[in-house]
Amino acid sequence: MKTGRFAGAAALALLLLAAPAAASRSAIPHRIISLSPTATEDLFAIGAGNQVVAVDDQSNYPAKAPRTKLSGYTPNVEAIASYKPDLVVVAEDTNGLVSALGKLSIRVILVPPATTLTGAYAQIRLLGNATGHPAGSAAVVGRMQRGVAKAIATMPKGEHLSFYEEIGPDYYSATSKTFGGQALKLLGLTDIADAADRSGSGYPKLSAEYIVAANPDLIVLADTTCCAQTAAKVKARAGWDTIAAVHDGAIVPVSDDIASRWGPRIVNFMNDVAAKARSLAGK
Repeated sequence: MKTGRFAGAAALALLLLAAPAAASRSAIPHRIISLSPTATEDLFAIGAGNQVVAVDDQSNYPAKAPRTKLSGYTPNVEAIASYKPDLVVVAEDTNGLVSALGKLSIRVILVPPATTLTGAYAQIRLLGNATGHPAGSAAVVGRMQRGVAKAIATMPKGEHLSFYEEIGPDYYSATSKTFGGQALKLLGLTDIADAADRSGSGYPKLSAEYIVAANPDLIVLADTTCCAQTAAKVKARAGWDTIAAVHDGAIVPVSDDIASRWGPRIVNFMNDVAAKARSLAGK
């Protein structure tokens, strides 16, 4: 499993030890560190990339982001401070990181994993205001909103399709309570993992028997990078040839990162799944 997907912080529980709603010219940061892959994507998307001096070891997009050995999972305060940042953006307050940086008079923005698109939009606007790019963040949010609306509008009418999102070949899945699952729910799809999430974690471990019995119309493979899963491997699984998604070729391989991050590329994720859903129309 990918641990970054299991944080339970609410999307709007934003802890600010940083700028007010709109940063004054003198408060605009020029040496930003991002310890959140999603925040890194957001910062570059809104036009703040030139202000970013370092990002964590998991921030692999965009390619021009200044990737370092800094870790968001096991942050080292001294290593972070060595870059002389005037703003650090984090997704989790691991080991009292926020307080430790505060003692060094380093401003921090905590942007925990969003569970809704509304939460993701709020974080993008927050970063835009804090970095001096309110117009850029508004433009990004606008593009995302239009992209989401378009993806929803292209879904086949009158179809009631179900899906299984796989985040590991050990059959861990994501329910519609998660960010990615919620995005697919907006497409009008039913998540087969919802009924199995008795603990309420949002990430239940299913069984092969459960998945076969649920007979999803779509299979979304969000473990292509971590675990090298492919449509061919899914088709070869014992007993899976009876699943509608396998029989109809409705398997959607997606980047693990795009499926798990709550940034602008969620629109790509929705478009990929919507395109496969449209291919099932009339079958």
